[in-house]
Amino acid sequence: MTTPPDATALPLRPHDGPAEAGSVVVGERPLQVSDVFAVARHGARVELAPAAAARIRDARRLVERLAGDPEPHYGISTGFGALATTFIAPERRRQLQAGLIRSHAAGTGAEVEREVVRALQLLRLQTLATGHTGVREVVVDTYVAMLNAGIAPVVREYGSLGCSGDLAPLSHIALAALGEGEVRDAAGALVPASDALDAAGIAPLVLEEKEGLALINGTDGMLGMLALALADLDNLLAVADVTAAISIESQLGTDAVFAADLMALRPQHGQAASAANLRALLADSPIVASHRDPAVCTRVQDAYSLRCSPQVHGAARDTVEHARAIAARELASAIDNPVVTSDGRVESNGNFHGAPVAYVLDFLAIAVADLASIAERRTDRALDRTRSHGLPPFLADEVGVDSGLMIAQYAAAGIVSELKRLAVPASVDSIPSSAMQEDHVSMGWSAARKLRRGIDGLARVLAIELVTGCRALDLRAPLRPGPATAAVRDRVRAAGVAGPGPDRFVSPDLETATALVLSGEVAAAAFATSAHPA
Repeated sequence: MTTPPDATALPLRPHDGPAEAGSVVVGERPLQVSDVFAVARHGARVELAPAAAARIRDARRLVERLAGDPEPHYGISTGFGALATTFIAPERRRQLQAGLIRSHAAGTGAEVEREVVRALQLLRLQTLATGHTGVREVVVDTYVAMLNAGIAPVVREYGSLGCSGDLAPLSHIALAALGEGEVRDAAGALVPASDALDAAGIAPLVLEEKEGLALINGTDGMLGMLALALADLDNLLAVADVTAAISIESQLGTDAVFAADLMALRPQHGQAASAANLRALLADSPIVASHRDPAVCTRVQDAYSLRCSPQVHGAARDTVEHARAIAARELASAIDNPVVTSDGRVESNGNFHGAPVAYVLDFLAIAVADLASIAERRTDRALDRTRSHGLPPFLADEVGVDSGLMIAQYAAAGIVSELKRLAVPASVDSIPSSAMQEDHVSMGWSAARKLRRGIDGLARVLAIELVTGCRALDLRAPLRPGPATAAVRDRVRAAGVAGPGPDRFVSPDLETATALVLSGEVAAAAFATSAHPA
C-alpha cells in the first residue's frame, strides 16, 4: 500500500493492508466496533442488507413528494445553513446539491490515513441505509461499490469543526462519488476520481434533492476514529500489563500487592482485570520467587509506578469501556439534518452535534497520557542503578564506555511530554461559523486526530519499556523469568532486538518493538502461556 508522501501524516499501523477480512452487512443491525475495524483497517467487503433497500425507497418517495411542494422544505427546496430561508427553483436543485459538495470539500493540510477514510465511507453508508436520509438507492449502491473497489477519496487534515458533523471530510468523500477530486486507488496510487470510478465500472453520481446534505451531515469521521482507537486500546491495555509485569519482575518487585482479596477491597472493574493479568503474567517466576523470603528482601513496599500499575491501568480500562458504550450508541444512530422520521415527517434537528463523541475522545486522550506516563517511570527506574536493585547503570554493558538505553528513556520522556499536551481537551473549545448560525461546535474531529497521535505515542512508550524490561530480565541471569514474560522476551529477541551487549544502533530496535506492540504479537506471546487478558 502506498502511503501519502506528507511527512506530517500519522504512520499506518503495521497490520494495515488491502487484504479482505470477510464481509460486513450494512443496514441489518447497528455496526459494531469490530465491523468498523474490519472494513477500515483490514479491507473487508461490505454488503447492503435487503431490508435496507425497502426503507431507502420509502423515505425517497416522501422527499420527492415534498420536492414538488410550493412550500419550502429545508435541504430539499432551500439553501443551507444561514441560507436556509432561500427557496430554490426545481431546475436549479441539481446545481445546488453539486455546489454544496464542491464548496464544502474545503479540507486542507496532509492527507488523513486510508483507514480513517474507509471508516468515513462505511459510517456514512450505514446512516444512508437506515432509510432516514431520503437518498435514492443509487447513492447507497455507489458508496458500497466504492468501498469494495478500494477507492479511498483524499481527505485533508483540517476542515471539520465537528458540527454540523464532519462536513468537510464527508464532502471530500461525496465529491469523489461525483467523479471529481482525487482518490487513492486500491494500490494506493493517487489518481483522479473519475479515472478510478471508470476503472471500477462505477457511474459518477448526479445528486437530486436532499442528497447533498444527506452525504455530509454526520459524526462519521470522529466516530470512525473512536472505533479504531478502541480497537487499538484493547491491544495496548493488554500490552501495558505485559510490560508492567516485565518491569516489576526485572526490578525485583513483588506480586503480593496484586492479590485478588486486596483488589476486592476496592471493587473497580478495570483494576481487578489488570491485577488478574499481572498475577497470571508473574506466575511461576523464579525471579519473583527468589526474593519472597523477608530475610532475603527487606524492602517493605515497591514504588508507586510498580505497585499501583493495576490502579492506573484499570482506570484506563474503565475509561475505554465508557467510551465503548458511547460509541455503541452512536453506531446505532441515524444522523442527518433534516431527517426523515419513521412516521413520514422531515424534521430539522441537532443530532449532528459531536459533543458525546468529542467528550470521550478527550477522556481517552487523558487515559493514554497517564498510561504512557507510568510506563516511562517504570522504564526510568530500570535504568537508575540507585533504584533498580542491582542492575547496571542504564543497563550498559561496560559502564563508562557504553551508554546502554540512556537515550531510549529520553525518547519515552519526550513522547510522554507531548501526550500531556495532547491530553488538553479539544471539546472545551468552540468557534462560531456560518454567519453565527452554527455558533457552538464540538471540535470532535480535532479530538479524534490528537487521540490517534496519542495512541501512536503510547505504543512507542510501551515498546521502550518492553526493550528495557527484556534487557533487564536477561541481566538477572542465572535467575529465569516466568513462562509468560520469558515468552515475550523470546519473541522480542526472535524479531532481532538485541539483548545485553556493547552499544548498538538503538532506533531500529525501538521501531521493531513498536511494530510488535501494535501488531498484537506482544500480547499474544504473553497470554498464550497464561490466562487470556481480562
